Amino acid sequence: MNGSTPSSSPSAPTRRLHALDNLRATMMWLGIVLHVSVIYMSRPSPLPWHDDQSSPLADLLVALIHAFRMPLFFILAGFFVAALVQRHGLAGMVRNRLRRLGLPFALFWPPLFVACALLGLMFLHRMAYGTWGVDRSLLPRGPNVPQGPATMHLWFLWMLLWLALLTPLAWMAVRALPAGMQQALQRGALWLGGTPTGLLVLTLPLAWIGAGYDHGIVTPSGSFLPPLAEWIHNGLFYGFGLCLYVHRKTLMARYERHWPTLAGLGLVGFLLTALLSEVLAQPEASAFALVMVTGAFTDLLAAPVSAMRHLQFWMALAYNSASWLWSFALIGLFLRHVGQPRAWLAYLADSSYWVYLVHLPLTIGLGALLYGLPVPALAKMLINVLATTALCLASYHLFVRFTAVGRLLTGRTHTRHSLGDLVHAT
Repeated sequence: MNGSTPSSSPSAPTRRLHALDNLRATMMWLGIVLHVSVIYMSRPSPLPWHDDQSSPLADLLVALIHAFRMPLFFILAGFFVAALVQRHGLAGMVRNRLRRLGLPFALFWPPLFVACALLGLMFLHRMAYGTWGVDRSLLPRGPNVPQGPATMHLWFLWMLLWLALLTPLAWMAVRALPAGMQQALQRGALWLGGTPTGLLVLTLPLAWIGAGYDHGIVTPSGSFLPPLAEWIHNGLFYGFGLCLYVHRKTLMARYERHWPTLAGLGLVGFLLTALLSEVLAQPEASAFALVMVTGAFTDLLAAPVSAMRHLQFWMALAYNSASWLWSFALIGLFLRHVGQPRAWLAYLADSSYWVYLVHLPLTIGLGALLYGLPVPALAKMLINVLATTALCLASYHLFVRFTAVGRLLTGRTHTRHSLGDLVHAT
């Protein structure tokens, strides 16, 4: 890497942290778009409530955002956990994660669960009778409807907390290995994150897991005891984030330099997933597609399974390759173009944790309010996204930013500034 590359400048560590903070905040804000889009899907929704209007764009947004949002979240989470260990040691990291993840979950999950449950039931009442009310008998039963308390959208906090608490065990196990094995593991991690073959190796276990899910896409169960597949799937991205911190100089420079190529290759994987999804929707074409798609790779399949499972394996392979590639591309994009400190970006980054916590009941409630109105689905989506965003920002500024809740969520104390100070700050 030559001296003209931005990542080699003396301020690169600070710029890198700003870029990754902004990236993490953007992923949190995308949660609003994702959970609004679910309400207006034209295909079967993963949630029991949905609007009477639908749009294929909503399906596209859900599939698109889901492909990279949570994988990137876990990569960044692993990266920042490794940074905490570097600065504060293992014990300090655990204390920090308990305070920043465990305590918010314990405080916010009960009221959010009640709010989401009530608003969801009211939405179902609107769908059934066109009026407001609460009737638990309207709640459907099925694999997408937990029959007991669920972690809801806070499943990420819950799983990340446990991954962070397990990190010291893995960390000490690696440190106990002979120096030669540690160096081999480090070289292996660099190879996985920096070569096409390494990317394939990272994707294969996700494809095996995804083959057991509809359309090859692992979806969160919301359970307090998630299935092993979810731990492996999300843990792999988290573990890579830990390794990314070790090789941050080399890998991040590579992602920053090649992010357009990575984004383009990710798009190929996503489009291939869409193609296979259409094939899967046409059972009569499955046998022919199985031959065409698997071809010379049949030997990779260790056991005879159904044609549908074969297709779901290849869908999962394409989809998760897009997840890796787009995650790397977004890291590179933000390092290249969104690394400079800006007051408005810092404000959005500070507010993003609060937005992540409270946005879901707002999207459900606003979706119920808009139900039945003779308005196109895209217009409803836009209204819901904008209204949820406005309510989240207003509640953050009025009740969170300058309070103990804000200190809990961001780890920083903010004082009130005038609008001019905020605009002109850098």
